[in-house]
Amino acid sequence: MIAIDLGSNTIRFIEFDGNTWGKSFEKIVKTAEALHTTQRIGTNALERILYAIDEARSVLDFSSHTVVAYATAAMRLALNSEEILREIETKTAIHFTVIDAEKEAFLTLMAVRYRLEQLNISPDSFILADIGGGSTELISFSNKGIESVSINMGIVTVSESADSLIALDEKIEVFKNKIKEALPNLSSNTPLILSSGTPTTISAYLLGMDYDHYDPEKVNGFHLKLYECYRVYDELLAMDGVRRCTYVGVGRENLIIAGILMVTSIYDAAQWEEAIIIDDGLREGIALEYFTRS
Repeated sequence: MIAIDLGSNTIRFIEFDGNTWGKSFEKIVKTAEALHTTQRIGTNALERILYAIDEARSVLDFSSHTVVAYATAAMRLALNSEEILREIETKTAIHFTVIDAEKEAFLTLMAVRYRLEQLNISPDSFILADIGGGSTELISFSNKGIESVSINMGIVTVSESADSLIALDEKIEVFKNKIKEALPNLSSNTPLILSSGTPTTISAYLLGMDYDHYDPEKVNGFHLKLYECYRVYDELLAMDGVRRCTYVGVGRENLIIAGILMVTSIYDAAQWEEAIIIDDGLREGIALEYFTRS
């Protein structure tokens, strides 16, 4: 099967046969571009999504696989999401289902737990933070159960709504307070797990990889320290946009600054000094759920 995650910033595809992960593809499409002001998915975003799906067809064999496609925060928030998704289905024959934040968190947790087991990492409890383009999912996992909270702040919406570094700092402070309010019993003794593009990009940079040579196998299980996040922030901020693109990808050169500050604010919320990085996320969770149900 092929699982597709249409996020607020990136669309991600992966093949899975129930045992082995196959080919994958992802593309920055900025689904949530200008969403915070227009409350709509724009025509440029739609064209980028359609183009990305067309590119994915050159990498993955859609004709011989069942396709399961989910859309998240941007489509949850946009007033014209039904219209946009109908247009996508008409032109690509792919039907996207918009899932709520609770299901998004559940599937992301499923994927992360699966990867942790593969890495022989088995914490009794942990906090999982997944910073997306339009929202951030916080998940508390323990023997007492699972608690998830969705914050409607992501790297695209935060970055686009702040027109200066001062305004960005103010947004980040709001974000940090929302984390503390969402999970008031945070403790630095509980392991922190980070998934999604920003922490994996920071880790890849520290491991000597650029965007075109990203290797998830090396990133999975990486222990990312808080001071390293600040180091990468300073180094990327000092680069011009072209050079920064080589490390973070075209279309993310400005978003990554907001993303790193959002990552560090998660650390600060409970005084964490390091986190375990996992590349797997909703895309892999969609695939795992498909075979769990089969």
